[in-house]
Amino acid sequence: MNNSWKRLLLPVLAFSFLFLNASPGADETSLLKVRASVIPKRLARGQEGKIQLRFTLAKGITINHQPAFTIEMSSSEELAFPKDFFTSSDLEIEIKEEDGREFLNLEVPVSIPFTVKLQAQRGSHMVKGKIKYFASSYSEGWCLKETTEFSSVFFTSNRIAKK
Repeated sequence: MNNSWKRLLLPVLAFSFLFLNASPGADETSLLKVRASVIPKRLARGQEGKIQLRFTLAKGITINHQPAFTIEMSSSEELAFPKDFFTSSDLEIEIKEEDGREFLNLEVPVSIPFTVKLQAQRGSHMVKGKIKYFASSYSEGWCLKETTEFSSVFFTSNRIAKK
């Protein structure tokens, strides 16, 4: 390979590596990782669906149920949620106890219901939200207020759901 190709290829490879590793949700330092999916992926106007959130915690980390664990949904022109934010008690997340300390059981996925608005535009859309929580490491003796964002893509059609 001649030197001119090497000089051109090296910056392209470096940029590709940085771009792929800087994508949303790729933060490896996050104490709570969230994988969001819309169920079903393809929706008609007026159809009900849900956003399912699956959680992965860093080793040795627990999420406190108090102060409040909240999931805030970003406003959407396509989706109507029953509320703007949800607490762990709204979502009926189980509280576990160990050594006199209480924390949330995030091993079970959480679902948030919605309805597609009748005026939703046909096409691909993104739903976004964020989770505000307090993470703890009992072995290291600390508690930290954190926020983790999530998003998922869904598709809407022109048809209206039959009831």
